[in-house]
Amino acid sequence: MDLSNLTPAKGSVKTSKRIGRGQGSGGGGTATRGHKGAKSRSGYSKKIGFEGGQMPIFRRLPKFGFKNINRVEYRSLNLDVIQSIASAKNLDVIDMNVLIESGFASRNDKVKILGRGELNAKVDVKVHAFSATAAKAIESKGGQAIKI
Repeated sequence: MDLSNLTPAKGSVKTSKRIGRGQGSGGGGTATRGHKGAKSRSGYSKKIGFEGGQMPIFRRLPKFGFKNINRVEYRSLNLDVIQSIASAKNLDVIDMNVLIESGFASRNDKVKILGRGELNAKVDVKVHAFSATAAKAIESKGGQAIKI
C-alpha cells in the first residue's frame, strides 16, 4: 500500500451538482436562484440587521445604560459557607487554594466574603474583599480578615 492507491470510502464523497450549465441540464436558466431581485444577482450579501428596508430592530429600540469597564466582579461567599468549610476540613486558615479545591471558586475569580450566617470557629480568611459585617464577625471570633 502506498499513497497512490488511497481513495475515500465508497459513497463518502459526492460530486456537487453543476448548476447554471444550460437548459438541458435541468439546473440552467435561473440556476436555482428564482427570478430577478437582489438575491439572484452575483455578489449579493445581506447586511447584518437588514430587514428588507423596514427600520431594523436595533434602530427602533431605544438605547440606555452603559457598561463600566472598570467594574470588578466578585464571587460572593457568606460566613455560613466559610463555617461549613472550616468544620468539614478542620481548618483554621481559609485561602483561595482551599476555596478552589472545595469548588466554591475558580482560579480566576475574585472572592468577597459577606456577612450572612454564623461563624463559630476562629478562622483566618485570606481573600480579595470583605463586607464590613463579615470582617467584624471574623475578628470577633479571634480570626483575621486578610485582603489579598
